[in-house]
Amino acid sequence: MSFFRSSPRSVALGLTALRLAVATIFIKHGAQKLFVFGFAGVTGAFTHMGVPLPGVIGPLICLLEFFGGIALALGFLTRLIALGFVFDMLGAILLVLLPKGFSGFELEFLLLGSSLALALTGGGRFSVDALLADRQGSAKPA
Repeated sequence: MSFFRSSPRSVALGLTALRLAVATIFIKHGAQKLFVFGFAGVTGAFTHMGVPLPGVIGPLICLLEFFGGIALALGFLTRLIALGFVFDMLGAILLVLLPKGFSGFELEFLLLGSSLALALTGGGRFSVDALLADRQGSAKPA
């Protein structure tokens, strides 16, 4: 193993580790919103925080974070889900956390950057997306 050059396998393992770490955080936060606070609680909190259309955005974020987190862990629709998380974190930072300064949104900033990286790269070799792409590639006529 070289410290200066990445192998395809190490890149694939790195993307898998990143995907699983990001997914774990979103699943945990989505589960809390969905199963502890519920749609009504999240809508109320989003209303209090000044998020626009809280009755729509709140439930949407609950579902995105929980089910999108599960999809991300599997590497299914990675780019689309990760892009959703980019907008989720942009909204959290710009609409709610920005007045607290950088120390008030470090986690959200890290999740934003990580999600952006996954949106740009995809899920990697060890993902459902890669399996589907391989199947689709082998199904094409010569």
